[in-house]
Amino acid sequence: MAGHDIPEPADRKRVADHMAHPEAAEESRHSCDPAFHHGVVVGFDGSTSSERALAYAIGMARRSGSGLIIVHVANRLPTTVWAGCEPPVFVDVPDHRTEVLGLELACADHLAEVPWILVERGGDICHELEEVGREYEADAIVVGSTHGLVGRIFGSVAGRLARRAQRPVVVIP
Repeated sequence: MAGHDIPEPADRKRVADHMAHPEAAEESRHSCDPAFHHGVVVGFDGSTSSERALAYAIGMARRSGSGLIIVHVANRLPTTVWAGCEPPVFVDVPDHRTEVLGLELACADHLAEVPWILVERGGDICHELEEVGREYEADAIVVGSTHGLVGRIFGSVAGRLARRAQRPVVVIP
């Protein structure tokens, strides 16, 4: 991105919560802050592997002079409510982990090096990371590797994302 300056956003530390206001979610998905176009998307859930991915993504964004789009895909737990003879109803139970992660990130000194935003999404992790990457025309998506039995059985997020993404995917061990 030589020769292109990324304008400094008015507020470097913002949390974009699309789930709190569903009517604004669709509008905000199409009106991304231009300071973050061609930025680096990183999946973050607070785990050790996502912290390593975040550290790498900060370095990528700093070296390229771009913004950092931190994405937390919230656990939206479908809960069945049975009301007598009525068919079951599925209720979306919100995950407040994004608020906690946002506060932790706002206090992190290492994020002062780059402009960043935190975006919350709900749904399939791979789909949502790729969707955010598409919306911001990201230069890359950075994720941590998945270790454990679940990743081996169902396939890791990094592996699934690398197979389907339309942009480079960097997997941090």
